[in-house]
Amino acid sequence: MNLIKSARAGVITPEMEQVAVQEGVTPEFVRQGVADGTIVILRNARRQNVTPVGVGKGLRTKVSASVGLYGETGSIDVEIAKIKAALEAGTDAIMDLSVSGDIEAMLAETLSVSPKPVGTLPLYQAMAEAGRKYGSSVNMRDEDLFDVIERHAAAGVDFLALHCGTTMNIVERARNEGRIDPLVSYGGSHLIGWMLENQRENPLYEHFDRVLAIARKYDVTISFADGMRPGCLADSLDGPQVEELVVLGELVRRAREAGVQVMVKGPGHVPLQQLKATVVLEKSLCQGAPYFVFGPLVTDIAIGYDHINAAIGGALSAWAGAEFLCYVTAAEHVGIPDIDQVREGVIAARIAAHAADLANGLPHAREWDLELSRARKELDWKRQIALAIDPERARRLREERSDAASAGCAMCGKYCAMEIVSSYLGTARHTC
Repeated sequence: MNLIKSARAGVITPEMEQVAVQEGVTPEFVRQGVADGTIVILRNARRQNVTPVGVGKGLRTKVSASVGLYGETGSIDVEIAKIKAALEAGTDAIMDLSVSGDIEAMLAETLSVSPKPVGTLPLYQAMAEAGRKYGSSVNMRDEDLFDVIERHAAAGVDFLALHCGTTMNIVERARNEGRIDPLVSYGGSHLIGWMLENQRENPLYEHFDRVLAIARKYDVTISFADGMRPGCLADSLDGPQVEELVVLGELVRRAREAGVQVMVKGPGHVPLQQLKATVVLEKSLCQGAPYFVFGPLVTDIAIGYDHINAAIGGALSAWAGAEFLCYVTAAEHVGIPDIDQVREGVIAARIAAHAADLANGLPHAREWDLELSRARKELDWKRQIALAIDPERARRLREERSDAASAGCAMCGKYCAMEIVSSYLGTARHTC
């Protein structure tokens, strides 16, 4: 039996037990969530070197980092270095979104290097191979796409991002509604281009039972990618986006009936006042399926600072019920991120995730903050740095900008409020 069928049969699997230990909840809580579809466990049945990760209701908010080969200068070594940086920064999952070069070799390296779950978007490789084989990606055949999907699943990919809900009806609606930015999803735009060129329905929708058969065979989680992701605030919650969610809700039901774990990928640009409504809409239409949000970005003007932009949107979305944050880097909209920007993007997303976990009352999050506050009150710098979300950066700033002999902070110096008040109250502890 696969994970979801085991859960429905009342069987607690080793993966459920592992997730329960990681999350500080009972195995029964995890089993029930998997059975209901409100929790998914990212883990391919064929992959041996992966630590299962739970995503969903009542669990810690997770973070995913995206890497991959792009363009003629793409290097597997560089992308692997980015993966290692993301893992060191604490990402919960890696997405290999390679679109060019030796995609097969890149995926093999990603699966080998990452002990965390790995996701892919098989359409990218199918389109690249069709371009080489037939002279253009629009000549891709259905068999080409399903062949790549199965190859990724057989290789050990833990979750597959697939644009199953982008239908011809929705494409026509988008054509007529006058969006500011018609299409910003890279995979979605290529798939829609193929649909329009061939005047064919989306094969992932038309042959969805075939998608389910592959996912069930390898116990792979499907992540429904959103072809109609809004690329600017003006397009948020428009007709095409909402209609795609309606279709995805139906596909969520069919996936669960087939014994396949499923989550839904969410929008990119959403104004603050629509964030809660966006999450509530997904939860309602998709029957509580875990929501994997890209950012979201709460303004269109933060070029160069979109990691901060996304952290604001991510924190509020997770507080409203989203459970998985796809990081955004400072290089979003302007180029490919370097290693430092990947690391920075993961940390920003983790801060957002933790802030939401605090707001949602998760005990572990509350205890982490409380422990750091106690260390700060006691001027215990070693402990403060160890508890920081980015100890390396905290340590470097402490060494660069303060007197190492001082117990107080660099800003206050000998006038440190903590030190003065603690001394006055007779509770001072000088630990440097």
